[in-house]
Amino acid sequence: MYSEHLFSYGTLQLDAVQMSTFGRLLDGSADVLPGFEQAMVLIEDAEVVATSGQTHHPILSYSGNPAHSVAGKVFRISPDELAQADRYEVAAYRRVSVTLASGLQAWVYVDARFAPPATAGDTP
Repeated sequence: MYSEHLFSYGTLQLDAVQMSTFGRLLDGSADVLPGFEQAMVLIEDAEVVATSGQTHHPILSYSGNPAHSVAGKVFRISPDELAQADRYEVAAYRRVSVTLASGLQAWVYVDARFAPPATAGDTP
């Protein structure tokens, strides 16, 4: 049932966001995403701001530099929940497939302007 892995470094780790987006609290484990740098982005979608309680959210840019990394949590979710996460994220983000430091393949939402090269299944 929970066949997808989703890496979160930001608001998808918040209980309120998980309950609003997935209808449940997610069980996650710590992991690290190498080759990315973190910044902040202004969120102008009122519904997303109301859900997260934050006007600025973290966002990742692909650097390709192995010295750069971002800590977060990886969650097991269903394909339907992945689609729900797609609806939560604003247009500044693009979902891409990555390999975490643990070796696990996971989805992550990154800055659409500075994403790594696309692979099959990535969102536009």
